[in-house]
Amino acid sequence: MVPHSFDQDDLFARRCIWVNGPVIVGAGPSGLAVGAGLKEQGVPFIILERANCIASLWQKRTYDRLKLHLPKQFCQLPNFPFPEDFPEYPTKNQFINYLESYAQHFDISPQFNETVQSAKYDETFGLWRVKTIVSTSNSNLAAAEVEYICRWLVVATGENAEKVVPEFEGLEEFGGNVMHACDYKSGAAYRGKQVLVVGCGNSGMEVSLDLCNHNASPSMVVRSSVHVLPREICGKSTFGLAVLLMKWLPLWLADKILLILAWLIFGNLEKDGLRRPSLGPLELKNISGKTPVLDIGALQKIRSGEIKVVPGIKRFSHGRVELVDGQNLEIDSVILATGYRSNVPSWLKENEFFSREGIPKNSFPNGWKGKGGLYAVGFTRRGLSGASLDAMGVSQDIAKSWKEETKQKRKSVAARHRRCISHF
Repeated sequence: MVPHSFDQDDLFARRCIWVNGPVIVGAGPSGLAVGAGLKEQGVPFIILERANCIASLWQKRTYDRLKLHLPKQFCQLPNFPFPEDFPEYPTKNQFINYLESYAQHFDISPQFNETVQSAKYDETFGLWRVKTIVSTSNSNLAAAEVEYICRWLVVATGENAEKVVPEFEGLEEFGGNVMHACDYKSGAAYRGKQVLVVGCGNSGMEVSLDLCNHNASPSMVVRSSVHVLPREICGKSTFGLAVLLMKWLPLWLADKILLILAWLIFGNLEKDGLRRPSLGPLELKNISGKTPVLDIGALQKIRSGEIKVVPGIKRFSHGRVELVDGQNLEIDSVILATGYRSNVPSWLKENEFFSREGIPKNSFPNGWKGKGGLYAVGFTRRGLSGASLDAMGVSQDIAKSWKEETKQKRKSVAARHRRCISHF
């Protein structure tokens, strides 16, 4: 029975479905990990996914040469290790295969092509109302509208749901090809071209390296300071070393050691146009979420001149870009490695738990649980390992509540049954 306070017109316009468990929004690694945890606890759930596949960010919005930046032991999801024959840094396709095997192993079947329009908590009834539109490949059929009513809502859309596209003066006059890094696949199409790569994070560095390897000429825009660390130190993962240092040492000292080791390996990077931030890499990651670059060969190309480091952009004109230092460059294409953001504010009607930027206000490890059965997974700024920790906490917490409520309902039904027998 649908409560009488629900809008009647809206009720008849939409198909209304009661979910005896949580609704999980997002079928990426975070949503799958929560689903697996709930499956093991026997809790029913549904996963809503706007794309037509799991892990759509990995499948549709990553470049061909991408590999995991961290060793596989830091990237596996709960209760399902990577195959032993996978390399230390699995490729994009290997990781996608791993996620598909994960979903199959735990019998997780998301509802694809279903976009959440809004999710709102009904305080009167203590329930979430999640409104969606189900898209169809048949152009003759109208998109179906559905409303799910549930006790728990898990936001698993992550920090990287939408691309960030900054505005630049004169970009509409440029005339050449402009794309975001999420649409970039390979440097093969840019052979012999002058390409401006805007951004110097891991994506910007790797796209620039890929362009070099395909005989293009990239110029990489470095507007601000950036930490560049070796991916490995003495054959061991830098990330693994950082985890070990943070376990035993204060953050500032762990940062100091990492920076000394990076200086011994790379030397002074300022002469290459790469200025280090005043905060250490671990502290900066904790405060702002800005990830240090783990070098896989771009630095060598910068020092050889094959990747040119340039300052910020002043304006574009036809076939050219003017930089803030007065340089004018002739360019054929622009690739925006300008990052991603959360899309939560566009659909979640709530302002206590999530910030305006769509990130939980409470920092790790306290950012996974809100009020009224609201949960978040994949917003830790700690990659797949952080998402896995959150997923385990969320699935256990929901399972505990679900079992208690189910037990209470059974007791209530049994009591009513006894009263009926007594009456007769």
